[in-house]
Amino acid sequence: MMHTYLALGDSYTIGEQLPITDSFPYQLIQSLRKANPGRDFASAEIIAKTGWTTDELLSAVKDYQFQTQYDTVTLLIGVNNQYRGRDPESFRPEFRQLLDLAIRLAADNLDRVFVLSIPDWGVTPFAADRDKEKVASDIDAFNLVCMHEAGKSGVHFIDITTAQRVNGHLPDFLAADGLHPSAKEYAQWSALISEVITQKLNEE
Repeated sequence: MMHTYLALGDSYTIGEQLPITDSFPYQLIQSLRKANPGRDFASAEIIAKTGWTTDELLSAVKDYQFQTQYDTVTLLIGVNNQYRGRDPESFRPEFRQLLDLAIRLAADNLDRVFVLSIPDWGVTPFAADRDKEKVASDIDAFNLVCMHEAGKSGVHFIDITTAQRVNGHLPDFLAADGLHPSAKEYAQWSALISEVITQKLNEE
């Protein structure tokens, strides 16, 4: 039986500035194939675009022809809400709608849904002339919403921000624009998710 995967998000999901095969959804599938020989994993299905906010992602999914269900769904959204100066509490209901959609598309199997925390772009060279402490504080506020809503729903919350704040200024972990992650950073994200999925598959 083919394992299907849907990734919902923004530039961090499509892997802005990189070949699509370096994005974390594609690396996740490759990691799962290596860790689970004998199982079939379909290519990642991605609904994401650079610059999207929660409302723009919601608009995009309205007319999208989804499969009946997916074995894995990831949701990583919110950085552009923060970047545009929006309030975390106005973000909450839209994030909630997207999370509810992710859960429905995973056939209400909470173990199949993964919320990723929002990276802190304030640590990158792109933000050299910005108020990094304010960016960090804002990102923390948005991530509290993501973590709270994920916990309330009982889905997985994957913290990628803590490590990204350590590595996010290093050339090896950055794309050419000095803002978006490199394949090396995305590999860490995919490894965290792959470990959980593989553990669940081994329990079946």
